[in-house]
Amino acid sequence: MTAFAEGSPCWVDASLPDVEAGKRFYGELFGWTFGDSAGAEYGHYTQAYSRGRNVAALAPKPDGRMPTVWGIYLYTVDAYACAARIRAAGGQMVMDPQPVGPYGTAAMAADPGGAVFGLWQPGTHHGFEAQGEPYTYRWAEVYTRARDAVDVFYAKVFGYVPEDQDDPASGIEYRVWSPPGSAPGSATAVLGRSVITDAFPEIMPSHFLAYFAVPDCDQSVATAQRLGGRVTADPVDTPYGRIAVVADNQGAVFGLLSEPRTKAGGESRP
Repeated sequence: MTAFAEGSPCWVDASLPDVEAGKRFYGELFGWTFGDSAGAEYGHYTQAYSRGRNVAALAPKPDGRMPTVWGIYLYTVDAYACAARIRAAGGQMVMDPQPVGPYGTAAMAADPGGAVFGLWQPGTHHGFEAQGEPYTYRWAEVYTRARDAVDVFYAKVFGYVPEDQDDPASGIEYRVWSPPGSAPGSATAVLGRSVITDAFPEIMPSHFLAYFAVPDCDQSVATAQRLGGRVTADPVDTPYGRIAVVADNQGAVFGLLSEPRTKAGGESRP
């Protein structure tokens, strides 16, 4: 069982129009296998496994008007108390905490900028059984236009310890958050915050983005395209790895992250 700090991403799931198509896409892209549907009582939720370990889930959208999206759940020891903190800090509850059988308690919330995230208080389902290795969850970021309000909100709700990693030359405003009591910085960070600038489309809403680790970002991008997905941000090297953003064959957007590509001789490519 993986131990999670309060406010750490502990689970992801994709809401899709066609779960069977999703199983084919992610089964080939990540090599995932899938359990049986949990049945109507639990929304036909389907667990995904990497090397036999629970790493994500796919679920059919209950309403065609709902977005096709990867959802991120933040760990909490008490979903009801966390919901109260969210309201007090200026957020909204999209779905109040509710038990999910013996598995745990779930809730959905929106921060002051409108980005939606889940809460998960575990019962028998503790969250990721593997993360940070190839074909599993690696990182998450919230993209927002309401920087100041959002920074204050997450500090109040989860007590995150911030470290700014802005890049004035590129205009990137970026912050990472570490759990309460941690030293600030990338070594302890569990979540990132990026500001939506004029470089992004005007219609882009505030949102969370989940990244999955892959051995070769470019190869995985090519595979996603072959499977009917599309690229929304081409591969690029960063200090933390080579990243890209893609949409699956139904429109759910996610990130890919691998070690930086290297030249012959072992130097990182610029």
